[in-house]
Amino acid sequence: MTITPAEAANLLALNAAHETETSPLTPAILKQLLANSWHLGLAGTHGYDGFLIALNDSSDHPGINFQWFKTRYPRFVYIDRIIVSAAARGRGVARTLYGELFRRAAAEGVPMIGCEVNSDPPNPASDAFHERLGFAEVGRAALPGGTKLVRYLARPTSNWPG
Repeated sequence: MTITPAEAANLLALNAAHETETSPLTPAILKQLLANSWHLGLAGTHGYDGFLIALNDSSDHPGINFQWFKTRYPRFVYIDRIIVSAAARGRGVARTLYGELFRRAAAEGVPMIGCEVNSDPPNPASDAFHERLGFAEVGRAALPGGTKLVRYLARPTSNWPG
């Protein structure tokens, strides 16, 4: 997928503000991630309010969390990252981005969507959001380097609540 320079700058800035919840993102990594992505959702002008990047089971992405799903599920979409700006929180941006993704996945016959949420350091807002949307824990892992523990979550694409 291609994005404008303004969109790339906004995505990189939003990610930099939320590296604890996601992971670092350089221009080169963003370019590679988008080249392998299945879906890109942008909220606001040039993604200023938020963005979502998702991969599918045929994506060529080396990320450890994506690979966790790839070794366990034959057909899925994986949310690599979703970030909403502080100014846009509480306005339904994340729910809208998820809704677009779920509708596309369901229309293309993808049975489930997976993601991971940090359990250490904790991310209670993301935990609550995913619980409200019906995601269930399907696994846990300690990431290399011992800096993060994650919970793997999944939800069928059918009966999207939005």
